[in-house]
Amino acid sequence: MNTKDIVQASLLVAIGFILHAVFPPILFGMKPDFSLAMMFIVIIVKRDFKLGFLVAIATGIFTALTTGFPGGQVANMVDKMVTFLLVFAMIGPVLNNFNNKIGMAIITLVGTLISGGVFLGTAALLFGLPGPFTVLFYTIVIPASLINAFTSVIIFTSLKMGAKVTSNNIID
Repeated sequence: MNTKDIVQASLLVAIGFILHAVFPPILFGMKPDFSLAMMFIVIIVKRDFKLGFLVAIATGIFTALTTGFPGGQVANMVDKMVTFLLVFAMIGPVLNNFNNKIGMAIITLVGTLISGGVFLGTAALLFGLPGPFTVLFYTIVIPASLINAFTSVIIFTSLKMGAKVTSNNIID
Protein backbone atom coordinates (compact mmCIF):
# COMPACT_ATOMS: atom_id res chain seq x y z
CA MET A 1 0.00 0.00 0.00
CA ASN A 2 1.58 3.24 -1.14
CA THR A 3 0.60 6.89 -1.00
CA LYS A 4 -0.77 6.86 -4.53
CA ASP A 5 -3.14 3.97 -3.71
CA ILE A 6 -4.32 5.73 -0.55
CA VAL A 7 -5.00 8.97 -2.43
CA GLN A 8 -6.87 7.19 -5.23
CA ALA A 9 -8.93 5.21 -2.71
CA SER A 10 -9.65 8.39 -0.74
CA LEU A 11 -10.95 10.14 -3.83
CA LEU A 12 -13.29 7.28 -4.65
CA VAL A 13 -14.50 7.09 -1.05
CA ALA A 14 -15.12 10.87 -1.09
CA ILE A 15 -17.11 10.63 -4.31
CA GLY A 16 -19.15 7.79 -2.80
CA PHE A 17 -19.75 9.83 0.35
CA ILE A 18 -21.01 12.80 -1.64
CA LEU A 19 -23.32 10.65 -3.75
CA HIS A 20 -24.61 8.91 -0.62
CA ALA A 21 -25.20 12.21 1.15
CA VAL A 22 -27.15 13.89 -1.66
CA PHE A 23 -29.22 10.95 -2.93
CA PRO A 24 -32.75 11.14 -1.49
CA PRO A 25 -34.23 8.31 0.61
CA ILE A 26 -36.50 5.90 -1.21
CA LEU A 27 -38.51 4.28 1.59
CA PHE A 28 -38.38 4.51 5.41
CA GLY A 29 -35.26 6.68 5.25
CA MET A 30 -33.29 4.08 3.28
CA LYS A 31 -31.42 4.91 0.08
CA PRO A 32 -29.00 3.20 -2.30
CA ASP A 33 -25.49 3.20 -0.88
CA PHE A 34 -23.25 4.60 -3.62
CA SER A 35 -20.33 4.67 -1.21
CA LEU A 36 -20.64 0.90 -1.07
CA ALA A 37 -20.18 0.73 -4.86
CA MET A 38 -17.05 2.86 -4.50
CA MET A 39 -15.78 0.59 -1.75
CA PHE A 40 -16.18 -2.41 -4.07
CA ILE A 41 -14.35 -0.61 -6.87
CA VAL A 42 -11.39 0.13 -4.60
CA ILE A 43 -11.32 -3.44 -3.27
CA ILE A 44 -11.48 -4.93 -6.77
CA VAL A 45 -9.03 -2.55 -8.42
CA LYS A 46 -6.40 -2.48 -5.68
CA ARG A 47 -6.83 -6.00 -4.20
CA ASP A 48 -4.97 -4.93 -1.06
CA PHE A 49 -6.45 -6.28 2.18
CA LYS A 50 -5.09 -3.50 4.41
CA LEU A 51 -6.24 -0.74 2.05
CA GLY A 52 -9.62 -2.42 1.66
CA PHE A 53 -9.97 -2.66 5.44
CA LEU A 54 -9.24 1.07 5.81
CA VAL A 55 -11.69 1.89 3.03
CA ALA A 56 -14.36 -0.27 4.72
CA ILE A 57 -13.87 1.60 8.01
CA ALA A 58 -13.98 4.99 6.27
CA THR A 59 -17.05 4.00 4.26
CA GLY A 60 -18.78 2.76 7.41
CA ILE A 61 -18.06 6.04 9.20
CA PHE A 62 -19.21 8.21 6.30
CA THR A 63 -22.40 6.25 5.71
CA ALA A 64 -23.10 6.33 9.45
CA LEU A 65 -22.81 10.12 9.34
CA THR A 66 -25.31 10.45 6.49
CA THR A 67 -27.83 7.73 7.30
CA GLY A 68 -31.45 8.63 7.86
CA PHE A 69 -32.31 5.19 9.18
CA PRO A 70 -33.04 4.86 12.92
CA GLY A 71 -30.04 3.09 14.48
CA GLY A 72 -28.28 3.07 11.12
CA GLN A 73 -25.01 4.30 12.55
CA VAL A 74 -24.12 1.02 14.25
CA ALA A 75 -25.66 -1.08 11.49
CA ASN A 76 -23.55 0.73 8.87
CA MET A 77 -20.30 0.03 10.68
CA VAL A 78 -21.14 -3.66 11.15
CA ASP A 79 -22.35 -4.18 7.61
CA LYS A 80 -19.34 -2.53 5.95
CA MET A 81 -16.87 -4.71 7.84
CA VAL A 82 -18.75 -7.97 7.23
CA THR A 83 -19.33 -7.05 3.60
CA PHE A 84 -15.66 -6.17 3.08
CA LEU A 85 -14.51 -9.56 4.39
CA LEU A 86 -16.98 -11.51 2.25
CA VAL A 87 -16.44 -9.46 -0.91
CA PHE A 88 -12.65 -9.60 -0.58
CA ALA A 89 -12.93 -13.41 -0.48
CA MET A 90 -15.17 -13.38 -3.60
CA ILE A 91 -12.89 -11.33 -5.83
CA GLY A 92 -10.52 -14.05 -7.00
CA PRO A 93 -13.09 -16.71 -7.86
CA VAL A 94 -15.46 -14.26 -9.59
CA LEU A 95 -12.88 -12.35 -11.61
CA ASN A 96 -11.14 -15.57 -12.67
CA ASN A 97 -14.39 -16.75 -14.28
CA PHE A 98 -15.74 -13.49 -15.74
CA ASN A 99 -14.36 -10.43 -17.51
CA ASN A 100 -13.82 -7.27 -15.46
CA LYS A 101 -17.14 -5.56 -16.22
CA ILE A 102 -19.31 -8.62 -15.61
CA GLY A 103 -17.24 -9.54 -12.55
CA MET A 104 -17.62 -5.99 -11.22
CA ALA A 105 -21.38 -6.16 -11.70
CA ILE A 106 -21.66 -9.57 -10.01
CA ILE A 107 -19.47 -8.62 -7.06
CA THR A 108 -21.30 -5.33 -6.56
CA LEU A 109 -24.73 -6.94 -6.88
CA VAL A 110 -23.96 -9.76 -4.44
CA GLY A 111 -21.96 -7.46 -2.14
CA THR A 112 -24.83 -4.97 -1.92
CA LEU A 113 -27.27 -7.81 -1.17
CA ILE A 114 -24.94 -8.99 1.62
CA SER A 115 -24.53 -5.45 2.92
CA GLY A 116 -28.25 -4.76 2.91
CA GLY A 117 -29.04 -8.05 4.62
CA VAL A 118 -26.41 -7.49 7.31
CA PHE A 119 -27.54 -3.87 7.75
CA LEU A 120 -31.20 -4.83 8.18
CA GLY A 121 -30.33 -7.81 10.38
CA THR A 122 -28.13 -5.69 12.66
CA ALA A 123 -30.72 -2.93 12.85
CA ALA A 124 -33.49 -5.46 13.56
CA LEU A 125 -31.52 -7.09 16.38
CA LEU A 126 -30.37 -3.88 18.02
CA PHE A 127 -33.07 -1.31 17.32
CA GLY A 128 -35.98 -2.80 15.43
CA LEU A 129 -37.10 -2.11 11.89
CA PRO A 130 -39.78 0.32 10.68
CA GLY A 131 -41.30 -2.49 8.64
CA PRO A 132 -40.98 -6.21 7.97
CA PHE A 133 -37.48 -7.39 7.01
CA THR A 134 -38.65 -9.01 3.77
CA VAL A 135 -40.53 -5.92 2.63
CA LEU A 136 -37.51 -3.71 3.29
CA PHE A 137 -35.18 -6.21 1.61
CA TYR A 138 -37.33 -6.49 -1.52
CA THR A 139 -38.18 -2.79 -1.81
CA ILE A 140 -34.84 -1.26 -0.84
CA VAL A 141 -31.96 -3.73 -0.92
CA ILE A 142 -32.70 -5.45 -4.23
CA PRO A 143 -33.28 -2.20 -6.18
CA ALA A 144 -30.19 -0.68 -4.50
CA SER A 145 -28.17 -3.74 -5.57
CA LEU A 146 -29.20 -3.26 -9.18
CA ILE A 147 -28.48 0.49 -9.06
CA ASN A 148 -25.07 -0.11 -7.43
CA ALA A 149 -24.14 -2.80 -9.97
CA PHE A 150 -24.98 -0.48 -12.86
CA THR A 151 -23.22 2.46 -11.22
CA SER A 152 -20.05 0.50 -10.43
CA VAL A 153 -19.69 -0.74 -14.01
CA ILE A 154 -20.06 2.81 -15.36
CA ILE A 155 -17.54 4.22 -12.88
CA PHE A 156 -15.13 1.32 -13.42
CA THR A 157 -15.33 1.82 -17.19
CA SER A 158 -14.78 5.56 -16.73
CA LEU A 159 -11.72 4.88 -14.58
CA LYS A 160 -10.29 2.56 -17.23
CA MET A 161 -10.87 5.15 -19.97
CA GLY A 162 -9.36 7.90 -17.84
CA ALA A 163 -6.35 5.73 -17.07
CA LYS A 164 -5.74 5.19 -20.79
CA VAL A 165 -6.05 8.89 -21.61
CA THR A 166 -3.81 10.07 -18.79
CA SER A 167 -1.40 7.12 -18.90
CA ASN A 168 -2.19 6.59 -15.22
CA ASN A 169 -2.22 3.05 -13.90
CA ILE A 170 -5.13 3.32 -11.45
CA ILE A 171 -6.46 0.11 -13.01
CA ASP A 172 -3.62 -2.37 -12.56
